[in-house]
Amino acid sequence: MAASKKNTRATRAAPSRTIAFQGRPGAYSHLACRKYFPDMTPLPTAAFEDTFDAVTSGRAKFAMIPIENSVAGRVADIHRIMPDSGLNIVGERFFRVNHHLLAPKGATLKSIKRVHSHVQALGQCSHFLRKNGLEPVVHADTAGAAADIAASGDPTEAAIASELACEVYGLKSIRAGIEDAEHNTTRFVVLSKKPMRVKRGEGPIVTSFVFQVRNVPAALYKAMGGFATNGINMTKLESYMVDGDFVATQFYADVEGDPRDTSLKLALEELGFFTHKVTILGTYPADPFRFRG
Repeated sequence: MAASKKNTRATRAAPSRTIAFQGRPGAYSHLACRKYFPDMTPLPTAAFEDTFDAVTSGRAKFAMIPIENSVAGRVADIHRIMPDSGLNIVGERFFRVNHHLLAPKGATLKSIKRVHSHVQALGQCSHFLRKNGLEPVVHADTAGAAADIAASGDPTEAAIASELACEVYGLKSIRAGIEDAEHNTTRFVVLSKKPMRVKRGEGPIVTSFVFQVRNVPAALYKAMGGFATNGINMTKLESYMVDGDFVATQFYADVEGDPRDTSLKLALEELGFFTHKVTILGTYPADPFRFRG
């Protein structure tokens, strides 16, 4: 089925059965939607802001948002947009990224000279590209690169994209699994208008939040003390600049636990003494992938 027809179907689906993602049909976010929400209709959006707006405006029930990758690190735009979106994290999914070398029918590995894709995808397959003498060409996104290669039909041009992009744009997979790192995994968060009321006792729980420490000596050290003294495991702490301010740094954190638990409640209260603002982004069940050995 043509990508345009799939887009039309997505726009006509009931909002309660729709999940939005950023990118064109065939993007890895699209593939994650199909894998984890097979009964919902994926809705492609042009930019992350549009993905968030699809949920806040009521056109979609959920948004599937990539937040970090085991090779490329965090997706910076998300940390900027998410805290002020008014949406809540209600789940997380870890998605193994499997890159395919896609080309028009009739092309072979020997005929290909240039490979188009997003800069991160090209970087994640750099060993394969160098080994085969292929010239990397930066593209805005993986699925868009696949669409352009399909339109050109040039056997000397190829794209790095998903297996789904191969299906959507009628290409053929010259080689699968060309990524350099076997652990190449993207963590997605699922966003909704309404927060999740997690049932305690049914498995590990994660709480995500952002905060800004006061501009005083040892503020971060003191802010973190409450988590240590209350036995809270902090699995992630990242800093990033807000609005170009070199003084006020914002932090993103993931901790194990529910704010209704006494230990985490006390830790967050202590955090409040040393911060300007603490914003809870969501409390949700931990994906079992976290605890794989």
